[in-house]
Amino acid sequence: MELIEAIKKRYSVRDYKDMEVEEDIILKIMEAARLAPSAKNRQEWKFIIVRDKIKKEKMVEVAKGQEFVKEAGAIIAGVSTEKSYTMTCGVPARHIDIAIAMEHIALAATSYGLGTCWIGAFYQDKAKELLKVPENCEVVALMTLGYPEGGQGEKIRKSIDEIICYEEFC
Repeated sequence: MELIEAIKKRYSVRDYKDMEVEEDIILKIMEAARLAPSAKNRQEWKFIIVRDKIKKEKMVEVAKGQEFVKEAGAIIAGVSTEKSYTMTCGVPARHIDIAIAMEHIALAATSYGLGTCWIGAFYQDKAKELLKVPENCEVVALMTLGYPEGGQGEKIRKSIDEIICYEEFC
């Protein structure tokens, strides 16, 4: 699948088939995360892949009651191992670095016929406790991964004219 096709096909999946994701596919998808760029090539990240059924059920509480997370074949936690590095523009690098790597995961998953959903609504403290993340680290994002049940609805997006400006903010 070509990149633009994957971008067009990717959507947030909240209904998954009761199927495990094969280990070799997970590793191929995680290779896409490994290859993602990071600030100063620091690669200050870990990715925790949750596949255990009982742990996935516990992740529902972590994800503020979002029941669909337990249906996914896996849940991936993007964890920053460095909370102190801030880019010279004033933005914490960890948020951007993890977001880039997680979107690599989302697009790679799409290319293998899998679906994903970004989970930003979760309890940091409960995530860290369940996943045994050290205090000096931060869970930046969660993402479900699995085989979609059903298909994508209409993708509604603003027009290109509404989102781009040239030379200055418009």
